[in-house]
Amino acid sequence: MSRCLQLAKAGAGRVAPNPMVGAVLLCNDVIIGEGYHAQYGGPHAEVNCINSVPDHQRGLIEQSTLYVSLEPCNHFGNTPPCTDLIIAHKIKKVVIACKDSFEKVNGSGIKKLIDAGVQVILDVLEQEAKQLNKRFFTFHKKKRPYIFLKWAQSNDNFIAQKNYQPVKISNDYTNRLVHKWRSEEAAIAVGTNTALHDNPMLTTRLWKGPNPVRIFIDKQLKVPPHYHLLDNSTATIVINNIKNEEAGNTFFYKLKRGEAVTEAIVNLLHQRKLTSLIVEGGATLLQSFIDAGLWDEAIIITNKNLNLVNALPAPVLSNEEMLSEEHFFADRLQFFKNTNP
Repeated sequence: MSRCLQLAKAGAGRVAPNPMVGAVLLCNDVIIGEGYHAQYGGPHAEVNCINSVPDHQRGLIEQSTLYVSLEPCNHFGNTPPCTDLIIAHKIKKVVIACKDSFEKVNGSGIKKLIDAGVQVILDVLEQEAKQLNKRFFTFHKKKRPYIFLKWAQSNDNFIAQKNYQPVKISNDYTNRLVHKWRSEEAAIAVGTNTALHDNPMLTTRLWKGPNPVRIFIDKQLKVPPHYHLLDNSTATIVINNIKNEEAGNTFFYKLKRGEAVTEAIVNLLHQRKLTSLIVEGGATLLQSFIDAGLWDEAIIITNKNLNLVNALPAPVLSNEEMLSEEHFFADRLQFFKNTNP
């Protein structure tokens, strides 16, 4: 099962809104096939696993045990049910890490296998499997994306100069890691001042991987049309008070009366089946998510060699518990979870 989870991670950033899944076929303590869900809309892990078995070993499939990190699907989506494939290959034993909470599965895949005479073993490395697909489970349980907060700050807890002028805080190594994180998430959001004063791209240009859907707040549509966020290079949502309009890859969403920005963002992402979000700035937007209790994990990057003195203060977490800490030269990376999400 550890190998299943390892394989599943290879689908990060490419399979959402589906979960990451890995599968291994074992016969007499020898792996004869393995696979993972590599691309949304493409074959599932079980299909790739069974198809990977070489011709001279295909006779061993029905004698094998299938290990899979998530309950096999039992419905027609972009692909046929994996339960039918397992039954058709006469696999007698299936070991599953955890149930699938998606309403079209949610135990029905397990039931179909058992009804067909398949021995099913559940909850092997269950917590590890749920952690791997925390985005997927949060999306279906809470009807919202899994939310990461991320910011960089000086050693004295400031994020920019008083006049909103940006300051290079994190180093080149940390910046590449940030772009890797972006490639693994479905959407990324920034506030008005960040959009206006930083003119960010919010892409994964420093890392090979897909760009997240960009979201920025611009209630009065002040961001100039020649800025990066309006270049139509990738899907972008503009939260505003002026208009609803779609222009190429850019969608302008007009806030409803009394609708909070945080509420609008999470609802839009849920409607569009975008299962995760990184909020990267600025302090006002980040603090609004913190105050609303709408966050799951936070990453704070502190440059221990930089002091800004009397500048724009960083947000302040609440209900946080530190998970771990890493260092890249002068940059300290602290990882937190929300104890009451």
